[in-house]
Amino acid sequence: MSAASPAASSSATSSASPETVRLAIDTVRTLAMDAVQAAESGHPGTPMALAPLAYALYANHLRHDPTAPDWADRDRFVLSVGHASMLLYGTLHLSGYPLPLDEIRNFRQWESLTPGHPEVHHTKGVETTTGPLGQGVANAVGFAVAEAHLAAAFNRPGHNVVDHYTYFVAGDGCLMEGISHEAASYAGHLKLGKLIGFFDDNGITIDGNTALTCSDDAAKRFEAYGWQVLHVADVNDLASIDAAIAAAKADTERPTLVITKTHIGFGSPNRQDTAKAHGEPLGKDEISLTKQAYNWPGTEPFFVPETAAAHWRERVAQRAASHGEWTARFDAYRAAFPELAAEFERRMRGELPATLDASFPAFDAKSGNVASRAASGTVINAIAPSIPELIGGSADLTGSNLTNVKGATAFNAATPEGRNFHFGIREHAMGAIMNGMGLHGGVIPYGGTFLVFSDYMRPAIRLAALMGVQAIYVFTHDSIGLGEDGPTHQPVEHLTALRCIPNLLVLRPADADEVSEAWRTALHHRSGPSAIVLTRQKLSYMGEPARAREGVKQGAYIVADAAGHVPNVVLLASGSEVEIALKAREQLSGRGIHARVVSCTSLEIFSQQPIEYRNHVLPAGVPRVAVEAAHPMSWYRWVGDTGAVVGIETFGASAPAQVLYEKYGITAEKVADAAVRIRGN
Repeated sequence: MSAASPAASSSATSSASPETVRLAIDTVRTLAMDAVQAAESGHPGTPMALAPLAYALYANHLRHDPTAPDWADRDRFVLSVGHASMLLYGTLHLSGYPLPLDEIRNFRQWESLTPGHPEVHHTKGVETTTGPLGQGVANAVGFAVAEAHLAAAFNRPGHNVVDHYTYFVAGDGCLMEGISHEAASYAGHLKLGKLIGFFDDNGITIDGNTALTCSDDAAKRFEAYGWQVLHVADVNDLASIDAAIAAAKADTERPTLVITKTHIGFGSPNRQDTAKAHGEPLGKDEISLTKQAYNWPGTEPFFVPETAAAHWRERVAQRAASHGEWTARFDAYRAAFPELAAEFERRMRGELPATLDASFPAFDAKSGNVASRAASGTVINAIAPSIPELIGGSADLTGSNLTNVKGATAFNAATPEGRNFHFGIREHAMGAIMNGMGLHGGVIPYGGTFLVFSDYMRPAIRLAALMGVQAIYVFTHDSIGLGEDGPTHQPVEHLTALRCIPNLLVLRPADADEVSEAWRTALHHRSGPSAIVLTRQKLSYMGEPARAREGVKQGAYIVADAAGHVPNVVLLASGSEVEIALKAREQLSGRGIHARVVSCTSLEIFSQQPIEYRNHVLPAGVPRVAVEAAHPMSWYRWVGDTGAVVGIETFGASAPAQVLYEKYGITAEKVADAAVRIRGN
């Protein structure tokens, strides 16, 4: 198709002339070209190709309101191909979102609202942060999961207050990435009929034609996953897009993938259908030629024809009317079901239930001498009745992670109201699906696996932290203490690696009461994800729930002091190693050394405490020894140049846990020896 041919036959839902529709679409294209050129970096080709699809969605199909970007029952749109961000920015600007033309001009510049890849909470109308390919597909699955769950929980006959669709656009790269396979398999299994995806089938990647690396039959693959697969032969045919969306909505039992043929760099005389159009500016001369091919009326960059702008405003105003219609429906719902309506509003505001804090269990000597994973299972079941929005499960390790809510049903196609999730052996997708669930609102997702497999989901954890999504990771089997499974399953570097992620709380509790408080902390941490790191092996109960509650809130606290003496060494530990530090303290006492033991449940929280508190816990001039059955790197900040860390800088081995702790020197004797050594006596 030549660029001069109609960019689309006018959609059945629009009475505008084909010329006006074409101008509206080409405005998205030219803004993308001009913004990338001005920034001297970016990706113009995909926005040029997909502009008709963006128009079809935002002008003709999405239920959205630019004046209220966050209203609860809006449709969600995920641009999984995040490098095509100018497609979204141009569309949001023309739709009337608070994204003025000056922000388009400042594409990719410092403090602009148009960063290189879309960022949620930074630009109104952006639903999720995308860029690492494939994660947006899994985010979209998470949005659809949350919609299905909330619809089952809150809708009543004649009152559908949760009833919206999730759309996504994926590219060749998204479908090459393994996470899209994991997520698509899960979505098909769950029969998420309100999930509609478009595959931008342009056949081009950075290295060249996709034939270099990929000969998949995407249609057969998604059909095998249980998706409805449709085809649009030319993305410029809006009527075909309309028909595909109608067919997608008609199939309530399957998610839909629409395979959409496009031309990357559409209309560029020398760059269309080439890798050159993907990730670099077209150049001023090529932009001029392309605009000529479009019969573009403007001569200056960033020109927006008033005819195009007016048409966008008119179309989006009709889409925004759905917000008012929903508000009227919700008012009727509130009149019929006032308690349900209040609960829905509370959950969508992200407010925790007033009864939650009183539901956290305090343990005793009988119930508290358990593995911290077992204590976590007890906490989950104690608080579950008070916080119905807490939903989640495990990546096929439910019996090991102890993430099940007893008596609750499983979330699946037949019972979407269920709160126990079986994510399957899909750690990466689990993390990214949780991100979509958390971003949707109304639910707080949690997901469990072994700590060593946090590697598989690290990209999703990183994006959760970047986006400020509340997601709770239950990581069990946290050290060589898991024993005989051996080094493939024994995390060594993982605690340090997780602690390096900004805005992620890592909580490694030392006993059952600390587990309870770790969960309390994670649920109150609304601005980012939390990792609760738990043992397979049994831990001794320290027996002071009140002190644990206050101490975990501060990240680190004194669990045993120098028995009437000024401490002359401080022993720091987390999790199972606090018990080792306490035994080392006893040994040091016999050698005339007065040790303080500090439980460091969360180094991130402790680092945020006032300097007075930190100096109280770790007095200046007193030497420090840290012990953790993991890589020592994250402790060097806290022990200083004169301190020592007893840790592990090699992989583990297959043997009983007690043997491993002895062989690797994670013992009270080694800690005591280190304290003696750094004191010089």
